[in-house]
Amino acid sequence: MIRRLPYILVVLLTLGACSNMQIEDFAGTGPELKPEEYFAGQTKAWGIFEDRFGNLKREFLVDIKGDWDGTTLTLTEDFNYSDGEKEQRIWHIMKSGDGLYEGRADDVVGVAKGVARGKALNWSYDLMLKVGDNTIKVRFDDWMFLQPGGVMINKAEVSKFGITIGTVTLFFAKNAVNRTGSFGGRKSAA
Repeated sequence: MIRRLPYILVVLLTLGACSNMQIEDFAGTGPELKPEEYFAGQTKAWGIFEDRFGNLKREFLVDIKGDWDGTTLTLTEDFNYSDGEKEQRIWHIMKSGDGLYEGRADDVVGVAKGVARGKALNWSYDLMLKVGDNTIKVRFDDWMFLQPGGVMINKAEVSKFGITIGTVTLFFAKNAVNRTGSFGGRKSAA
């Protein structure tokens, strides 16, 4: 039995990491999400990061400016974290086929791959994530769901070596640049 324990643990971890959700399940649903249309112009996002135990670790606001030139969607994302840190990521996203997307950013390793069907978009990519004074490579499995009224919900599983280390949840709103807010001095948990 002891010899089988490592095998059983690997199987359980693998099964626990599997998602039943498939992008094709959303074909024909609405409102239809076309990233090049949704992100053109100004968008605001509010987000949190929870560790694998569900503990809130970070909160952040994102101001997003999107430019679609007919070929490439350039997203400039300005992050403001509750602990005072600021960060900018610039995405260059190209439509590569019917609902297929490829994206690049300075901290993305290789190419992000995305597929949109109906109201959903699924992104997968490796990211060099700053953690304290270190940078580690993590995997993002992003699911975005467009809602009526221009709100979009985004949930991303963050993993390392196939093991979930946390979850990012974001809410996007179009043309919400005048909706400001602050964290009221609250610092995220360490």
